[in-house]
Amino acid sequence: MVTVSGRQMHVYTQGEGENTIVLTPGLGTTAPVLDFQPLIDELAKTNKVVVVEPFGYGWSDLTDNERTVENITEELRTALSVAGINGPYVLMPHSISGIYAMYYANTYPEEVKAIIGIDCTLPEMSAYFGESIPSMPSYLSALVPTGIARLLVLMMPNGFLPIDPTHIYSDENLKTTKVLSAWQAYNKNVVAEGNEIEKNIEKTSTMKFVKDLPVLIFAKEGTTPREDGKTTQSFYEMALAGLDNSQIVILEGHHYLHWTNYETMSNDVSQFLNSIKTNSSK
Repeated sequence: MVTVSGRQMHVYTQGEGENTIVLTPGLGTTAPVLDFQPLIDELAKTNKVVVVEPFGYGWSDLTDNERTVENITEELRTALSVAGINGPYVLMPHSISGIYAMYYANTYPEEVKAIIGIDCTLPEMSAYFGESIPSMPSYLSALVPTGIARLLVLMMPNGFLPIDPTHIYSDENLKTTKVLSAWQAYNKNVVAEGNEIEKNIEKTSTMKFVKDLPVLIFAKEGTTPREDGKTTQSFYEMALAGLDNSQIVILEGHHYLHWTNYETMSNDVSQFLNSIKTNSSK
């Protein structure tokens, strides 16, 4: 636990290696450390893996700070610094954290070695597909203090747990995830973050990955293309066009690709990071 803006934030580390991979969660992932655990276990065999649980997630406190892209990024940087974890980092964002990774890479390029996205949101995505950003009802933040979240966890536990056909998640992990879901699900920080997405996208809408930044994206296998022919893969191809070192890996699975593809993802990450090392030594 480290102190950030006067509150406690949870920083988890595992493994050692030349690369420091910082995993950041998607919106509303109640217990990021537990959710990422199978992927952490694989990546940590050859890398230092870090999960900074944002305010309102996992074991971290709640905060009164607005959930702007600037605040979320600075809180992440501060937590890493206070924990004595030095960069440059390989940022590995899941889902909406792609917006924060884009902001981080553009604002502090010297601190970012590479980006590895897990079906991540990028600023141009909503405009590319012509879709609006939905808001989160403010009443959701009342679920935890009124005990409704605990009731929902009891009634629909699978709705708060990872898809786990091979039973890789331990019983202790799943039990703790349920407890944290009852404690943290849909709290005021998560709701505020959801309602800040549109503004955060606007702030980063003109940002792009710089040409020499290595970027790997794991994308969920798409369904039938839209009438305009656009798919998630075609979006990422557009977003990464012109980069010196970029890859897109399409995987079958849930939006939380790491639930079932952790071994494949770890192998692909190793190959990608080795290619960066090889290119930099030439």
